[in-house]
Amino acid sequence: MSPRDLVFVATAALLMIGTIVVQSAAMTVTDAGTLLDTVTDRTVLLALAAMAALAMGSLTPTRWLFSRHAAVGALGLAIVLLVLVLVPGIGREVNGARRWIDLGPFGFQPSEIAKWGLVLFLAWYIPRRASTMGAAGRGILLPLAVIGIVCALTLLEDLGTAILIGAVAMLMLVAGGMRLRHVLLLIIPACGAIAAAIASEGYRVTRLKSFLDPWADPAGSGYHVIQSMKAISNGHIGGLGLGNGIQKFGYLPEDTTDFIFAVITEEFGFLGCMLVVGLFATLIWSGWSVAARQVHPQRQLLALGVTATIAVQAIINLLVVCGLAPTKGIALPLVSSGGTGWLLTAFMLGCMASLDPRRTAAPTPPHQGAPLAADPSA
Repeated sequence: MSPRDLVFVATAALLMIGTIVVQSAAMTVTDAGTLLDTVTDRTVLLALAAMAALAMGSLTPTRWLFSRHAAVGALGLAIVLLVLVLVPGIGREVNGARRWIDLGPFGFQPSEIAKWGLVLFLAWYIPRRASTMGAAGRGILLPLAVIGIVCALTLLEDLGTAILIGAVAMLMLVAGGMRLRHVLLLIIPACGAIAAAIASEGYRVTRLKSFLDPWADPAGSGYHVIQSMKAISNGHIGGLGLGNGIQKFGYLPEDTTDFIFAVITEEFGFLGCMLVVGLFATLIWSGWSVAARQVHPQRQLLALGVTATIAVQAIINLLVVCGLAPTKGIALPLVSSGGTGWLLTAFMLGCMASLDPRRTAAPTPPHQGAPLAADPSA
């Protein structure tokens, strides 16, 4: 199969696993639902919508993806929404953090739009300033300012996603020609900002302490990670079986979202764990293959940005669930329960799959900084 086909297969498989495990994790001992209730469950409908978004992304014209209107529009919308989510009465607070905006019966996370909007913006902007990306002047000042604004607004309520956005953005800048020494110069202020963000919120300091020694407060700050590791240890090789997990019955917090991988490991064991990890590895390898085969920098950077976002987010989540990183509100892509995340991630993966050069004849590489119209397949 081509990388494009593998993207579709891996995405569909992860969505299917996510649908099944989220429903299992949401079970209660008093559940008495019918088959119709299961089929029309919100998670099933979201998974079907995500598959439709995947198909829609694969059919989206690349000329539109790399247009100024799409790139700047998506980024501008994201920044506005990141500001609005901080406004009382507009942003909804969940678990002490204001990360959601409600529109009637529907809710979404502006950080999800910011995450993908910045990828689109950088994929559009960097090739147009390729000749100046290696200098410390105007070439990199604008993208660094944009990245700083997006990360700062996200960091106010969601440190983990801010780190994810910043890491992917810097990787795209380096791939686009930014010198490593300039990146190293940014590490000190970035680390200072992260340290200040941790120190400014008591719960973040507590999470860091519980990561270092969860057993110092097993019934308090260390509870999440201890219950997660217990669920993982219960799984052994083949797991307890679908629906037979124990920790989801009131012991494991955030069992359908941030800690869904612990439920997977408990019910499907090491084999299920390796299946999920293998699907993510397939998705990442396919994305890397699509990026490596591009001749147009816009296409290459978009494929790289989408792949890096999925990879970094999945790695952070798995490290947290296994107790190898401090607890953060980072979902497992395409698996953890979510609406905004599933739909946008599936759409962007579809966009990436549409870049597979096997679908069209390989065009002649454009001149650095040439307008997108130079891409005949757009």
